Amino acid sequence: MARRNLTSEEQALWATLTRSVKPLRPGARMPLVPAVAVRATGASGLTGPSAQPPAPTPARTPAATLDSSWEHRIRNGNLAPDMSIDLHGHSLAAAHSRLSQALATAWTRDVRVLLVVTGKPPKTASAGAGSRRGAIRGEIGHWLETSSYADRIASVRIAHQRHGGEGALYIILRRKK
Repeated sequence: MARRNLTSEEQALWATLTRSVKPLRPGARMPLVPAVAVRATGASGLTGPSAQPPAPTPARTPAATLDSSWEHRIRNGNLAPDMSIDLHGHSLAAAHSRLSQALATAWTRDVRVLLVVTGKPPKTASAGAGSRRGAIRGEIGHWLETSSYADRIASVRIAHQRHGGEGALYIILRRKK
C-alpha cells in the first residue's frame, strides 16, 4: 500500500493529539510534527485549533540517582522507612488500591521514605509463566507512573536486605514546597 502525505488539517489534528498523550517511557523521544494552524472545518467535521495550545509542563520523573548521602544510606542499609505497607498476598485490585491510599497518607504526613513490600519476583521466567507469581511486583512500576502522586516521587529503589531485599521497594518522596 502506498503511503500518502497528510493534509495540513490532518497534521494539525495529529499534532494536537500527540501533545495530549503521556508517554509510557518518559525518557523516550517523541517525533516532532510541524503544527499547522487550521481555521476551517474539514470533511471529517473536526475543527483544528487556530493557534497552538501551550505545551504542557513536563512531569517530574523519579531520578536514576540520588545525592551521595541517600545512595550511601540505601547501600549500607542505614535508611529507616518512615512508613511501610505490605501488599504481599493481596489481589492486584486490592494492592493497587492500598498503594494509592498509602501514597496519599504518606504525602499528607510528610513521609520521605515509604517501604512497599511486594513479595519477591519469580526466580526464573518459566516459573512465572503458568502462574501469577510476582504479579504485584510486575505491575507496581506502572501503578506508580500513572498515580496522581507520580510527580511527587523522587526515586524508587530496591530495598536493602534488612527491609526485604528484592521483595520490597523504597519509594522516596519529594519534599513539599
